[in-house]
Amino acid sequence: MPEIFKLGTRGSTLARTQSQQVADQLAAIGGFAVELVEIRTDGDVLTGPLSQMGGTGVFVTALREALLNGSIDLAVHSLKDLPTAPAPGLTTAAIPLRAEARDALCSRSNRTLSELPPGAKVGTGSPRRAAQLRAARGDLEVVDIRGNVDTRLGRLEKDLDAVVLAAAGLGRIGRSAAISELFDDTVMLPAPGQGALAVETAQGAPESLRAALVALDEADSRLAVTAERALLARLEAGCSAPVGALAQRRGSMLRLEAWVGAVDGSRVIRQARATDGLTEVAATLLGIELAEALLADGAAELI
Repeated sequence: MPEIFKLGTRGSTLARTQSQQVADQLAAIGGFAVELVEIRTDGDVLTGPLSQMGGTGVFVTALREALLNGSIDLAVHSLKDLPTAPAPGLTTAAIPLRAEARDALCSRSNRTLSELPPGAKVGTGSPRRAAQLRAARGDLEVVDIRGNVDTRLGRLEKDLDAVVLAAAGLGRIGRSAAISELFDDTVMLPAPGQGALAVETAQGAPESLRAALVALDEADSRLAVTAERALLARLEAGCSAPVGALAQRRGSMLRLEAWVGAVDGSRVIRQARATDGLTEVAATLLGIELAEALLADGAAELI
């Protein structure tokens, strides 16, 4: 009989879809079976703005508890939902190939940001997206929204002119046709880790599972998100802070660009740095170096 590993996932369509994709990849690599186990997190139960629910960890704490008590063998997270602090007893065993990192505008009549009428209502639950929207179009009315992808898209038929969502999430559930515009980096930088998944296990996971996860890991994706998350950690900011960052491998260099802004869009700081060190240590140092430069420019006041 083949081994069977239990993969913990949140219950949303997006979470289950991306978890099933990882499960299928691991089963093909390792020759074992992977079954999904649905786990409800505080982020799925509580209502209100994310910043008032305790920040990033509300989406991962229950999954991590299940890993530590052995009721599941691995968990798949959207990497941007993971706190930057290490989790004792756990390890990020794989970061698969990153999907599209950018944010997407979904609007009525397929309009781009510049084509939206004055005073248009644009929905987002992210202070980072809200700040960059206001910086780009100060006339917009930014509306705080929550809910799954379909719930947010459904608001276009009710009271909103547009919503901003992660392009990766739309792609994973087959809803890319709803995208009116993929934001250029000059307009909106994504959240650190956006578009990437993290597969987490308890330390001491079975060798067969660990070997399959090593094969699933993608080196450039890991380097990029390592730099982005090191920046976020040094800034002492969570996913509810108005911080955008994107690292990209360009030949022999790793380039990291970051944005910090006031929530009302009135002040922004943007800087970039690069390194020719293509190791996790070098990527970490790159993130810290850029964070220090942002702090020297006054980023702490904005965060």
